[in-house]
Amino acid sequence: MSRRAELLALLASDLLALTLAHVAFRLVSAAPGGLAPADVTPGSAQTAGAVLLVGWLVVFVFTGLYQERFASSRFDELFSLVKVVTAGGLALFFVLFIDRMSADAARISLATYTGTVLVFVASGRLVLRSVQKARLLRGYGVHRALIVGWGDRVEEVRREAERYPAAGIRIVGALQLRRPTVVAAAPVGPALPDEEPPSIAEEVSGDAMPRGDVEIATGPAIADLPRLIDRLGVQDVLIALGPDDHQYLDEVLRVCDGRPVALKLVPDFYAAVGGMARTEHMYGLPLIEVLPQPMPVWERNAKRLIDILVAAAVLAIGLPVGLLVALAVRASSAGPVIYRQTRAGKEGRAFTMLKFRTMVDGAERETGPVWAQPGDARTTGVGALLRRWRLDELPQFWNVLRGEMSLVGPRPERPFFVETLTREIPLYGRRHRVQPGITGLAQVKWRYDGSLEDVRQKLKYDLFYIENMGLGMDLKILLWTIRTALSGRGH
Repeated sequence: MSRRAELLALLASDLLALTLAHVAFRLVSAAPGGLAPADVTPGSAQTAGAVLLVGWLVVFVFTGLYQERFASSRFDELFSLVKVVTAGGLALFFVLFIDRMSADAARISLATYTGTVLVFVASGRLVLRSVQKARLLRGYGVHRALIVGWGDRVEEVRREAERYPAAGIRIVGALQLRRPTVVAAAPVGPALPDEEPPSIAEEVSGDAMPRGDVEIATGPAIADLPRLIDRLGVQDVLIALGPDDHQYLDEVLRVCDGRPVALKLVPDFYAAVGGMARTEHMYGLPLIEVLPQPMPVWERNAKRLIDILVAAAVLAIGLPVGLLVALAVRASSAGPVIYRQTRAGKEGRAFTMLKFRTMVDGAERETGPVWAQPGDARTTGVGALLRRWRLDELPQFWNVLRGEMSLVGPRPERPFFVETLTREIPLYGRRHRVQPGITGLAQVKWRYDGSLEDVRQKLKYDLFYIENMGLGMDLKILLWTIRTALSGRGH
């Protein structure tokens, strides 16, 4: 089923299950000899039930029980549910009832309530996941996958994918590399491999790769990968290389970095990718996920909630300041108050970033896209002050509220520069694994981009942030940013 249908079905199932669990628990505890507190009235019980219902939904959201679990094991989800319900039941029950019961009654009630919630919620989800699995086996909602590798490995992975339909993978194409040929050796030296790069690509447009002839196109194979991903609508890239093909793996990672596809290795490469990989085993089809999400689900959700609350507060409280800035920009020079510019966001998706205009109108009309320089003549007098105190970035909190940016993350760059820098700097596309930010580690630790060397230096900070991101690091970066803004050291 579609992602929206899945979310709606999960929400309906959980609402019904939690309501039934609360009613069942009330019936048990209110029976003669039950454990309900003496002062609980029908009205207070209904209020407690509503609070618990909302509380459970919040807990489920923050612990990732509503994230996409494509072709995952029902047992794995049940195990996650046991952990979440046990911890959540303990917290919610203690908040509402712990001071109104004896110790023995509280322990028994807690076990009864938690068990009731677990049984009802797990039953509803088990039914839903069973329906999903049945539809998956019939070919609904499968992921379109493309294989990259040597000819023999490509065929092997294709057969494995066909043997395990419950993995939900449909092979729609392949990028088949040609092994380098060996030329005749010189009389006194060893044979050397041909330097010509791999150059055979196979493409398939049907439900599965045909066993017979396929269309073969010659060209730089790995360089063709982004085009094939877009044209075939690929969601998963399965990498079937050998243990000594590090250079080809690096190239595949480079061209796929920042694109909305999942990269999965056939498990020969675990030692090569080290900490970048997480092993997963899908219904007998063993794969290794490359570059998994850098933050756990609850931290990602907490980060988004903080973004929303802070952005809404800044936009509301900063409205008078914003109006004064708008009047100053309007009075300083002709042109629009708000400057709109296309930037590359998460997974390379383009969005329109908002800022108060700090340069003369049409500053790049003659030159085209160029980086700003210290003492740039295009900057207005008011614009220089706005940049110094970081007030020009106030409208970006609207981008944060819309989910296009975060408070903390790599600086969003223009697509023109992204295309150029991706070719010039290895791993530059990895910045697009996360949401761009108003501020970030690179912004507070290094100056604005003025040259290719500046970009290289800032990329080090961006990659360090991505591999170590967390709420604690975000807080430190925000404090550094506030100190920079209050000291007037912005550029």
